[in-house]
Amino acid sequence: MPGRQSRRSVLAAITALPLTGALGACSGNDSAASASSSSSRTGKTTITFWSALRGSQEVVDKFNQTHDHIQVDYQQVPSGTQGGYLKLSNAARAGNAPDVATIEYPQLPGFAIDGVVRDITELISDELRRKLLPQALGLTTFQSHTFSVPLDIEPMVMHYRKDLFDKYGFEVPTTWDEFAELARKVRRRTGGGRKLTLFPTDGMTQFAAWACQAGAQWFDTSHGAWNVSMADAPTRKVAAYWQRLIDEELVYTNASSARIADAQIGTGLVLTRLSGAWDAGAQMNAHPEQKGQWRIAPLPQWTPDKPSLGTHGGSTFAVTKNSKKPEAAMEFIEWQVSHPDALKARLSSGASSQYPAVSDLIPVGSKAFDKAYYGGQDIYRLFEEEAHKIRDGWVWGPRMTATGYVMQDAFARAGAGSGTLLSAARAAQDGTMPDLKALGLKTTTRST
Repeated sequence: MPGRQSRRSVLAAITALPLTGALGACSGNDSAASASSSSSRTGKTTITFWSALRGSQEVVDKFNQTHDHIQVDYQQVPSGTQGGYLKLSNAARAGNAPDVATIEYPQLPGFAIDGVVRDITELISDELRRKLLPQALGLTTFQSHTFSVPLDIEPMVMHYRKDLFDKYGFEVPTTWDEFAELARKVRRRTGGGRKLTLFPTDGMTQFAAWACQAGAQWFDTSHGAWNVSMADAPTRKVAAYWQRLIDEELVYTNASSARIADAQIGTGLVLTRLSGAWDAGAQMNAHPEQKGQWRIAPLPQWTPDKPSLGTHGGSTFAVTKNSKKPEAAMEFIEWQVSHPDALKARLSSGASSQYPAVSDLIPVGSKAFDKAYYGGQDIYRLFEEEAHKIRDGWVWGPRMTATGYVMQDAFARAGAGSGTLLSAARAAQDGTMPDLKALGLKTTTRST
């Protein structure tokens, strides 16, 4: 495909393997694209943008109103691997991918290896780098090469029904031991009619966040190889913890995307939701009738004096290799992630509560978000406190979509009483290795 970086060179960037063919091998194509972009600045430049994110139309409208030399043609795409990501892959193969695409953190390494997204290391300004939360930028950077710009980074928090906590005399748990004991109290005091939370059988990224918090490292690229350990000691600890709650029938076990999950929330059958900061806006949009009933608290900790968090959710903006206007694309991306008007526009949709990767925007989010739904709570101040607990150094694998399918299928079986969460983690590792080897990657596994 013309202008696309070779897989071999991207693998070298991500794993630092001693391969021939550096990232600069396609610099001629990049220069040509930059020249095309520069020449287009004499008039109006139009770039294309695909995204499934809530509030994107409002963001694009605001950008187009305030920029004369660049205009954005926005196309909303379906969320999920069989929606927008499949469309992006197909478009890249055909050579007509958009200039800018939204890609979530777990999918970014795969799109980089496949040559869909551009190495934008030289396009990101030093000013923007300084503004971005280091943990967020680290998730888009491999061996000092950056492949996308973070929009948000979502610390996992605990959303809880304050009205029901008050009704039954429950206290907000601060440790996982307290959380487990609270689950037992919920059963006793509500007569089994409610449960503390849901273990999502479709929640690979949620399980990953819990494992990350406990110190797990499913993937790393040290020593020039992809080292895989999806059932390491911290992961086994987390799996055993949730397995006990499942075995004692203290939590629901079903897909979070299923209608039954929405009903569990809507009828007050679940008292907490463990998810990223973004989910506050989704909750507000999905259940406006529960206004004032919810609050948000820090996620329980394993070791309170050494707090740590994983992330759940978060998106980035990438410039594709097909783009002939990378400089214009980067100008739009930088505005999207760092300008107050962009965040205000996104939050005006009433369906987003993203925690911005640019810390300067936190006061903007705090002011723009409707605090009434959460009883006047300044949730952005809480998000800011929690974001600094996010563990640095987490690496997503190069084929997380396939990995997720294996894990979630095993989770569903475990939730139905066939197998365990630990066997699901081991199955995910076993299912991951053939994909990595098919990519030509040097791999290692650790005893699990």
